[in-house]
Amino acid sequence: MAHAEFADSGADLELRGITKRFPGFTAIENLNLTIPAGSFFALLGPSGCGKTTTLRLVAGLENPTEGRILLGGDDVTDTKPHQRPVNTVFQSYALFPHMTVLENVAFGLKRRGIGDAEAKAHEALRLVELDHLAARKPAQLSGGQQQRVALARAVVNRPALLLLDEPLGALDLKLRRSMQLELKHIQGEVGLTFLHVTHDQEEAMTMADTVAVMHRGRIEQMGAPEELYELPRTSFVASFLGQSNLLTGPVVSSTATTVMVEAGGQRIEVLRSRAQRHSGTVTIGVRPEKLLLHTAEPARTAGANILGPGRVTDVSFSGVSTSYTVTVPGIDPLVVFAQNMVSGPVVHEGARVWVSWAMEHGFGLADGPDGADKGAGADTVAPAEGVGADTAPAGQQSGAA
Repeated sequence: MAHAEFADSGADLELRGITKRFPGFTAIENLNLTIPAGSFFALLGPSGCGKTTTLRLVAGLENPTEGRILLGGDDVTDTKPHQRPVNTVFQSYALFPHMTVLENVAFGLKRRGIGDAEAKAHEALRLVELDHLAARKPAQLSGGQQQRVALARAVVNRPALLLLDEPLGALDLKLRRSMQLELKHIQGEVGLTFLHVTHDQEEAMTMADTVAVMHRGRIEQMGAPEELYELPRTSFVASFLGQSNLLTGPVVSSTATTVMVEAGGQRIEVLRSRAQRHSGTVTIGVRPEKLLLHTAEPARTAGANILGPGRVTDVSFSGVSTSYTVTVPGIDPLVVFAQNMVSGPVVHEGARVWVSWAMEHGFGLADGPDGADKGAGADTVAPAEGVGADTAPAGQQSGAA
């Protein structure tokens, strides 16, 4: 076909056994992934993890060495980029400088011979709240406005799948946060399938319904943003999505509901349902904002973990919160985030303190703090969806580099 037939709603994307090899290395190995129609899906990971290669394969800018790409049930593996019902919004806006905003947005429609191109372009500009600037040239717009024009130009085509390649990376922090909410709103309004590729954790968690964290050629974990943040399954996910305090030691006792780990001579309890391993050497994590800071030893109560005494070795003010680094003998330094409810720090550097947290806020990882398998021979909870290319269920495995 000469041109793609664009959809009125999103379509599901399915990657079946995708492998991509370049001279000297394999970028993606046997990736299987399904993204439901109408969802906002984010591929999140550091540079070199394979997320951009995946996007380029879906867009048709690269050809897979093996495997098939299906969009709305149709095999598009061998289809040219301009024949796929796919549009991409890049970090660079790529607007035509000699055209007006309206002409930029209507360009694709006119090229495809779609009727009422300008009327549809005005509608798309109203969606991004820029119709009043339709007669301006791109050079007369701010960076954020140019990005919204690029988004309108992509959305106006009604692609079955919209690819977002680090689209907000060039914007300043305040504008980027505003655009995150706007993109999420627009996706809900138009009902298209969005595949967002980014290394920005906040961006992925703010906008996406589902996040897949990629690392060293695999999807480490996939799920709702809150699930990944509150219950990471590997040390990479725990550290890449926000910040975590990780404590490693042997399991010294367990019950039907809890697991007790000894770290640095102190005992830490975690709910059995929130731990990936229940025996052997286990790494327990807890987020800095879940910790409470005490200047006197708190009373021991059921369901609470207490570490200390320790010393505050660093105090860093960051606006909404203050970060305290606490050194407890035998344990790696702990980071505590405390919301700034009063003026100035609660405690100062050198203070003697204890930290505590509720047992239900901890989590037990499937590996060690350095990503190594610390629990060889230990009983292990079966990996959940998307955890590891070698163990994940069909349809949820992934590999990239």
